[in-house]
Amino acid sequence: MTSERVTDNTALPTVDTDSTPLPTTDTGRPSRPLTGRVAVVTGASSGIGAATARRLAADGAAVALLGRREDRLTELAEQLRPQTGGSVLPLAVDLTDPAALDTAAHAVTSALGPVDLVVANAGAMLGAPFEAARADEWDRMIDVNLRGLLHTARAFTDDLLAASDRGRPADLVHVGSVAGHALYPNWSVYCATKAAVAHLTRNLRAELGPRGVRVRNVEPGVTVTELGADMQDDGMRTALDGMRAGLRPLAAEDIADAIAFSVSAPPHVNIAELVVVPVQQG
Repeated sequence: MTSERVTDNTALPTVDTDSTPLPTTDTGRPSRPLTGRVAVVTGASSGIGAATARRLAADGAAVALLGRREDRLTELAEQLRPQTGGSVLPLAVDLTDPAALDTAAHAVTSALGPVDLVVANAGAMLGAPFEAARADEWDRMIDVNLRGLLHTARAFTDDLLAASDRGRPADLVHVGSVAGHALYPNWSVYCATKAAVAHLTRNLRAELGPRGVRVRNVEPGVTVTELGADMQDDGMRTALDGMRAGLRPLAAEDIADAIAFSVSAPPHVNIAELVVVPVQQG
């Protein structure tokens, strides 16, 4: 685990959150619908997290990039600086450490302004037959997929509630998985963590929704990312490769597009549960 490290952000401007009309496309939809919003994306060093950060930045948001791999976060931040006007902040942080996340939340607010959009995407997917699975892999999935998500939401909930109190959109997006409600032999603990994410999301929606925070669960199906590449079980890595090769899988950008669509909905609309799968997955 890495300790929380904050990169230099002295040149980052505070985001202007005024109500200046946004430029629109010929359909009448704003061409940068997230202008003025401040987003946090966890697991932003690769895969769905990196793709989501790129998409949110392209849509006008200032973006904080949270994850473990500082070099990748810094590289992505450099790519995003031109389109965000410098309003991007890479932060290497241990998402399972609540104190480190609180420190990161303060750094984000200081550099970019109050957060009103959180995408809790970081995850681990480690499969094995139950009787042969490693307990340390179980612990890692529970720590990242559930505890990390809990600590992320807790660190930014005050900001989200404050945004709602100001009459602004406020979004908490959990990236779950279709494994939370489907049966996948040899992935039992991973499935259990994603089932917990799904039910946690429903309960937080009941708790925070009446206070103006849109809480949703985005559940990808088979998607090509680095997820699962670090499994210890050779047979499960081969099985995962076969699963992805057996159909036309989703790309990380497909999930990013779905997330961007959901957070750009009118403020009174919550797309509460979004299942995104390849057509052939059924």
